[in-house]
Amino acid sequence: MNHFKIAIIEDDAALATMYAMKLKSGGFEIKTAHNGVDGFNLIKDFVPSLALLDLRMPEMNGDEMLEKIRQHDWGASVRVIILTNISKDEAPHSLRFLNVDRYIVKAHSTPAQILDIVKEVLDIKAHKNV
Repeated sequence: MNHFKIAIIEDDAALATMYAMKLKSGGFEIKTAHNGVDGFNLIKDFVPSLALLDLRMPEMNGDEMLEKIRQHDWGASVRVIILTNISKDEAPHSLRFLNVDRYIVKAHSTPAQILDIVKEVLDIKAHKNV
């Protein structure tokens, strides 16, 4: 079991559960939120190593939430992977200034690929024959 905590902020509960199950199988501690306000509070209280963040959500969009998080010391170092169905061309312009590690279109990625990308962003090496 690794020591990394991951927050999944995704308004589609079925998708959030699917990603959570895959990441838990990879040894991560997972917490989820289903809108931007709850996501902001989750990141503030949970202080994850990384957040998977959807952009279009109720109550507060992902880019607005990330902008608020980056204004605080506790949110400045959280790694962020945008996981959305908005193409990169349609993404809010502000994202390029908010220190995002990756931008992934959900429809183009499997949960296994997401797990691999999370490990890559967190620089977790596959430990085989340790």
